[in-house]
Amino acid sequence: MTKNLLFNILFLLIGVLATAQTSTLSVEKIMQDPKWMGTFPSDIKWGDQSAFIYFNYNLDNNPDDSLYRVAITNPTKIEKVNWKIQKDLVPFGGKLNSTKSHKVFSKENTLKLYDINTQKTTDLLQMPGRISNPVFLFDDKVIAFQFENNAFTYNLENGILKKLTNIKPGEAPKEKNKELSDKNEWLKTDNLSLLEIINQREEKKKNSESYRTMTSDKSPFEFFLDKKSMINMVVSPNQKYVTFNLYDSSNSDPTIVPDFIDASGYTVDLNTRSKVGNNTTQIELAVYNIEKDTVYFVNQNNLPGIKDLPDYVKDYPDKEWEEKTREVYFSRAYFSDNGNHAIVNVRSKDNKDRWITKLDLETGNLETLDRQRDEAWVAGPGIGWSMGGGTLGWLPDNKHIYYQSEATGYSHLYIQNVNNGRKKALTAGNFEVFNPYISNDKKHWYLTTSEVHPGERHFYKMPLMGGKMEKLTHLTGNNEVSLSPDEKFMVIRHSFSNRPWELYYKPNIANVKETPITSGQSEEFKKYNWREPKLIHFTASDGEQVPARLYTPAPETKNGAAVIFVHGAGYLQNVHKWWSSYFREYMFHNLLADLGYTVLDIDYRGSAGYGRDWRTAIYRHMGGKDLSDQVDGAGYLVKELNIDTDKIGIYGGSYGGFITLMGLFNESETFKSGAALRSVTDWAHYNHGYTSNILNEPSNDPIAYRRSSPIYFAEGLKGNLLIAHGMVDVNVHFQDVVRLAQRLIELGKDNWEMAVYPAEDHGFVEPSSWTDEYKRILKLFNSTLLDK
Repeated sequence: MTKNLLFNILFLLIGVLATAQTSTLSVEKIMQDPKWMGTFPSDIKWGDQSAFIYFNYNLDNNPDDSLYRVAITNPTKIEKVNWKIQKDLVPFGGKLNSTKSHKVFSKENTLKLYDINTQKTTDLLQMPGRISNPVFLFDDKVIAFQFENNAFTYNLENGILKKLTNIKPGEAPKEKNKELSDKNEWLKTDNLSLLEIINQREEKKKNSESYRTMTSDKSPFEFFLDKKSMINMVVSPNQKYVTFNLYDSSNSDPTIVPDFIDASGYTVDLNTRSKVGNNTTQIELAVYNIEKDTVYFVNQNNLPGIKDLPDYVKDYPDKEWEEKTREVYFSRAYFSDNGNHAIVNVRSKDNKDRWITKLDLETGNLETLDRQRDEAWVAGPGIGWSMGGGTLGWLPDNKHIYYQSEATGYSHLYIQNVNNGRKKALTAGNFEVFNPYISNDKKHWYLTTSEVHPGERHFYKMPLMGGKMEKLTHLTGNNEVSLSPDEKFMVIRHSFSNRPWELYYKPNIANVKETPITSGQSEEFKKYNWREPKLIHFTASDGEQVPARLYTPAPETKNGAAVIFVHGAGYLQNVHKWWSSYFREYMFHNLLADLGYTVLDIDYRGSAGYGRDWRTAIYRHMGGKDLSDQVDGAGYLVKELNIDTDKIGIYGGSYGGFITLMGLFNESETFKSGAALRSVTDWAHYNHGYTSNILNEPSNDPIAYRRSSPIYFAEGLKGNLLIAHGMVDVNVHFQDVVRLAQRLIELGKDNWEMAVYPAEDHGFVEPSSWTDEYKRILKLFNSTLLDK
């Protein structure tokens, strides 16, 4: 071998080593306890005097976060709240009076009143058990609260405690049957006819009982809960009514998840959720009329469209569909400030209708103010779920209500006059509104929107009856704002795509910039130059513009392979400009890019953040548009970034795992390999609340379930599949992948493997489990997508 040849070989080896696809990151590093990244603030709260900002933090590297605070006069000094100060702190909860001068709360079975100006707490009364939900009523002179199952009021002026209701658990006692059998009636009659003294005594007894009945007060009214639970008790501000919901799910059919490594050494069965189609939950709304001393129930029979059948019934012409009053969920009652009016959010159990209604407090009848109908399902920011009211309440004038609606395709804020029915949209456009609330002076709204960009959140101020929104935040990304109680300052929990959450503060003035409070990244975390994913759009096969996050490798390390990540939850947004809840996956994507992979993270159809039509595009066919978006994303990678068509992998967890299975089973020409983590394999075995919205119920719409469940398409597997699942997953049960495994075995498939995690639920907790899982994912892609 000549010296020149040796030199050339050595030169090539050096060149290969110099350009080798390496990274300072590793799976072990990424998946270790997240504390290695630093400490980041959470659970932000203000002190009642607007002097201190409190938050959970961990500067001392303790096992758990502790309570810290900063003074608004010296926000650079972060101090840990010692146990003595913390013990003496007034609870952050509680309810304020109308002037914001006092707060009422309960602690240790005692009703307490806190003077915000003097910072003194007064014990008002003590009960023999827990006091719940204390609130000031209309004139601030009376406090209403719940004790056990009853409503009480406490008068601050005279100290009088009054019980408003007489509600008892259990069944009403049954009256004894006083009717005699024919035989016994004959014996009694015959006996009385023979014995005159006994007959006289019996007549005297009847006359006495009749007199007592006429002259005595009637027995106090009692309402019995039977087997139901009472929730959401509300006393009207004028103390004339008490409303409450009755909740009953006693007939549900739970499923079992076995825990094989319970501390006892025995296998322990965990009782978990029921399956879709088994929804026996009943939620009623009752009105306790205090003056009439009686209870009546709210009835949905007269709601417009209450008997409407869904459109999908046309796909089952041979089935007889009965037009009947649909079951509904009632929210709690929302009273106007003066207590004269109340509104209720009513949702159909099939979630295709939401009615905002006015409640006649004297009869329990409902008047519909707004109906939102969606042949798919009603949802969106501020809309609420099941019995949750979402954004709903009264303006100070006691005649306008406010709520959010997707009537235009995006969730916006509306007001409506309950007297004449006129409604007005306060916001409009191709963006969404989040968490609106009314200012202390009752003249403005504060709200968060995505108006700047679907992947940004900013905080605004707007006139109460509508008008120009004034943007109060400036930092690009997500701005979670907490106003001080006096509304003079705002603390902002902010993050960006490649920077975790930190705290900032500023005066509540639009043109003033934010000042940082925390800087929690560890030195180790700072050493790596974390990528800012590029936000792109690609054109789907149906012409829609699909948003995505793109991670690209350095040109010299690009290997021609790509991985598509599918986020979970279905209705979740991950293509945005803030720190992702998928932070481990974000770091893993940086590692993949270092190794030469191109990574695409798509907000496919069904994702949050893009309005009603994007969310409901998967109705009756999960694995339809949401899967074709992944396929079109792969096409974009091939066409625009020169990715090799034979080097595309896909992975994700939960809903992302489901899409991965559908991709490998139904689009095997597109995806060579995939890792399906904690995956739904058969939607008929998932929960009711989520699944029935999208696919209806399996007994009513089997077509939707058959075309949406991967287990029916397992014969299409051609690529390489990794299945990973926690064995004590009480959300997507381990049974899902066990059934799929048996199906793959029966089909004779041998290009798959399964990793099981005996100690893990749906969301993994242990760093060792995260590490093992992602080492397997990386090995899968390295061994199947890269040239040997």
